[in-house]
Amino acid sequence: MSATDTTASRQARIVLIITVVASALLVIDITIVSVALPSIQSDLGGSLSALQWIIIGYTVTFGAFQQAAGSLSDRLGRKVMFMGGIALFTLSSLACGMAPNALALDVARCVQGVGAAFVLANAMPLIAQTHEGQSRNMAIAVWGTTLGACGAVAPVIGGLLVDLTQWRYLFLINVPIGAIALFLCRTRLPADPPRGSLAGIDWTGAALLVLTLGLVNFALTRGEDQGWASTATVIQLGLSAVLLIGFLLLEKRLATPTLELSLFKVPTFVAATLIAFFSRFATVGGSVYYILYFQSARGLSPLQTGLVMMAIFAPQLGMGLVAGKLQAKYSPSHIIGAGFGILALGGLAMSWAFTSDTSVWAAVPGLLLWGVGGGLAGSPSMSLAVNVVPKEKAGMASGAINSLFMFGAGIGAAIFGVLFRTRISDKADSDLRLDTTDHESVVSAAAQGDITRALENVSDDIADQVRRTLESAIAEGAGNVMMWAAVICVLTAAIALTLVRKKDLLTGAPEPEKDPGQAEAEPA
Repeated sequence: MSATDTTASRQARIVLIITVVASALLVIDITIVSVALPSIQSDLGGSLSALQWIIIGYTVTFGAFQQAAGSLSDRLGRKVMFMGGIALFTLSSLACGMAPNALALDVARCVQGVGAAFVLANAMPLIAQTHEGQSRNMAIAVWGTTLGACGAVAPVIGGLLVDLTQWRYLFLINVPIGAIALFLCRTRLPADPPRGSLAGIDWTGAALLVLTLGLVNFALTRGEDQGWASTATVIQLGLSAVLLIGFLLLEKRLATPTLELSLFKVPTFVAATLIAFFSRFATVGGSVYYILYFQSARGLSPLQTGLVMMAIFAPQLGMGLVAGKLQAKYSPSHIIGAGFGILALGGLAMSWAFTSDTSVWAAVPGLLLWGVGGGLAGSPSMSLAVNVVPKEKAGMASGAINSLFMFGAGIGAAIFGVLFRTRISDKADSDLRLDTTDHESVVSAAAQGDITRALENVSDDIADQVRRTLESAIAEGAGNVMMWAAVICVLTAAIALTLVRKKDLLTGAPEPEKDPGQAEAEPA
């Protein structure tokens, strides 16, 4: 290997380390705060809605700015946008940690979500810029697998920090890490090529898309509390649709749009977007309900549930790296199809095992399959979008995929939530005799997994019967959700096998084996 190749390889490893550390930080911040909400409210006060915005504000802005951040980086440069995102995330983390009241914390969290979007949207393009072929597939596998692990352990990290210190350190710990990341970016990331003209950037399209995605994410996040058929939710989704139509009409007319609609003429790019949406629909949307099964229907503690969840996370981490290696020999369509096929088997196994009277261990085979399938399908699914576009458009492709990840998770949680609540309501109707007001209160509390709160709305003489009924209803509801998640996984496998084409891949395709005679004839 030449000195030039060695330097490039070393730089590629450094870029991967920097992107993994920076991305892990912001993924952890999505859920790490949830365990600290009671401590935050005790310290800062504020209403319930103000408290909810600590999570909602971050989620909404994080999802809203993904596409715009990715597309802008294609024009302004990966390094400058990535560093800008880290700087904004670090400063807003400091503001969160020093917030004097709930309103200040909410505002800082919204800004933190914007910074996080600029970091994540540029992570895969940076990897794509410094890695080629199978090296790129493995790098994205390492990146994606690490982020999955960080998301899984975030609540545990949050709980430890709150128990050992106080809630402010959930944010303040980001500051020194962000400062170190900025220094490494400044000294180690490859320089950006000459920037394009600011005058040619589609600012109107970017703004329209931010508003569209922001409204959609807000509606999905608040839909259950507002009511899915409420006037507020309908207006939010309707206005989102109008803004989206305006965005698409604008993009057709521009020479340098925020999102090139011509990409959707490439079957593999279409497959990448659909897989991104449906994968998060099934996996993230379904995860809420198997956790509710273990904690609410079976009475496991959060720690016990976390230990059971290792049956998913351990094989998912291992299979994510295996999937990266498999891409050197096999088509991504076959790997992704196999992964979602195994996910479907895991979902079915869980749907059969989720009852209130079987052993908790009966669910373990389904959890293991869910982890194996998720790990196998995950990394090649993430690689698809940036492997079908030139490097200079990787930000646009990455932004589209990241936006659909968030959108799919929100839609999945919403639709599965309706299925889950309906099953609980039907069970309560058939097995319990409650007043209309009590019925609604009991079902609403049970649908959130809070059986203790549900029992506050019934008399003591029927409390035991109501508890047993609700535990059974939650188990049946979770089983129903996982059955439909399995159906979504089968659909996703069919999309991968039908639309993903090797000829569309500009990089990351299986490398053809050389003929031994040819290899000998080639110069050393």
